Amino acid sequence: MPKVAIIAALEREVLPVIKKWRVTEREYDGRKFKFFENDGAVLVCSGIGAEAARRACEAVIALYQPRLVVSAGFAGALTTGFRVGDVFVPREILDASHGSMLETGIGSGSLITFPGVAGTAQKKKLAEAYDAQAVDMEAAAVARGALARGVRFVALKGISDALDFEFSPMSQFVAPDGHFRTRKFLFFVLLRPWLWTRLIALAHNSALATKAICTSLEQFNHPSAEMVARMSESPGAETYLSPVERR
Repeated sequence: MPKVAIIAALEREVLPVIKKWRVTEREYDGRKFKFFENDGAVLVCSGIGAEAARRACEAVIALYQPRLVVSAGFAGALTTGFRVGDVFVPREILDASHGSMLETGIGSGSLITFPGVAGTAQKKKLAEAYDAQAVDMEAAAVARGALARGVRFVALKGISDALDFEFSPMSQFVAPDGHFRTRKFLFFVLLRPWLWTRLIALAHNSALATKAICTSLEQFNHPSAEMVARMSESPGAETYLSPVERR
């Protein structure tokens, strides 16, 4: 069985690394999941958002019994210290919905999981309210699912948009099951030529983030003895933060 389980939101975030992996469809809790497998790791694309990530985390742990769960994918910068294409491995995962903090014991800094696509205004609010360096939509749910089952967790995020990058509201294109409505999104943009330059920038930024993520994920294809030893350590813990502690 693979020692590492990787959970990403969308295939396009990790496509280069899984092109030659085996593909298996398996069912868990009445839902079908597509798993990409190699000798050292298994990867599943959950869809966007915490609920989709939670379901995928439960499924991959139940079916594969990994020793490490990785939340991989895009994140938005909450500080000017991050550039597009940087890789962020946070030590703390903050949950904006639950007001909790999950310790991973690996990496440095803080990532906050927010229940929506954060634009520039929301990013500034999050940066002011939390001492976090980046924001995503899934890591806290994956971390909570892994830690609840006694499995070590790490987040590996590629920065896909800078602090000041803005696009039209993206949440409207996320389906209830977490899938991105690509055709609806493209139709929306095609009717608005003033967005085309931003779309090109978005595609360029996403490509840089994908390359960074996939390069970093290569280490999990064949985990080293040192990495396996780290997987055997006790998982992190979850604590709840007061409003003062969140700053």
